[in-house]
Amino acid sequence: MSSPKSESPKLNKGQQTKALILETALELFRERGYEQTTMRDIAEKANVALGNTYYYFRSKEHLIQGFYQRTQEELLVASTPILEKERSLKARLLGVMKARFELIEPYHQFAGVLFRTAGDPKSPLNPFSAESLELRKQNTAIFEQVLQGARLRIAIPKDLYAELPNLLWIYQMGVILFWIHDKSPNRIRTHQLIEHTVDITAKLIAIASVPLMKPLIKKTLNLLATFREDLNNLLPSSNPDLELDELDELDELDELDELDELDELGKSLKVTKPLKTE
Repeated sequence: MSSPKSESPKLNKGQQTKALILETALELFRERGYEQTTMRDIAEKANVALGNTYYYFRSKEHLIQGFYQRTQEELLVASTPILEKERSLKARLLGVMKARFELIEPYHQFAGVLFRTAGDPKSPLNPFSAESLELRKQNTAIFEQVLQGARLRIAIPKDLYAELPNLLWIYQMGVILFWIHDKSPNRIRTHQLIEHTVDITAKLIAIASVPLMKPLIKKTLNLLATFREDLNNLLPSSNPDLELDELDELDELDELDELDELDELGKSLKVTKPLKTE
């Protein structure tokens, strides 16, 4: 159930402009496709100066990061009453998973394009990238809340407990991948998958808490630690000379044929907030 309008925080003019740009971008991504939409298209459709568009979002990838951030904030709001009410691990995890997919369902049409971009190890949209670290922390924090308030017959071992939020996040990513390819009516197969896998996951966590399982859990956690180290070594490290704050003009151009936008940017900057330049 959506919250009453009176409870929604009022946005200032800058926040309204930023939200308008993001909504317009998502609309155009659905209509034309992600790759076919340019920053100029978004600015014109939103009736916002191109300089302002770049001020709030340096590139289309930053727009998608903004979309991810917004859905994460919406999930936090949607999850709060669920986690306040439910006490069983299954009900808590099921409620959060359902809330997640209800929020992203309207964007299923272009989710495949986003996944193709996010699948590139060098893309900042990659869920394992340095640019996605903060969102990843926010995601795992919600799963940590799922665990913290759950009533369990046997306490979860500390070493397993420390890994579970990350493991649940990886589980969620797997379901999202299934959802992207799900062509069933209203994504009913995804909802069935969530129902069954949440039940299995809750039971596995309960079984893993049994002392007899300790040797197997320890071996599994050691294996996960090894894979995590390998993954970290494979991921590109962030370049300190190219921090996000210094990428204004490097990330702004989506296509080579948009180079002429620099002239227009110069004109628009006279009436908008300044962009950082080298």
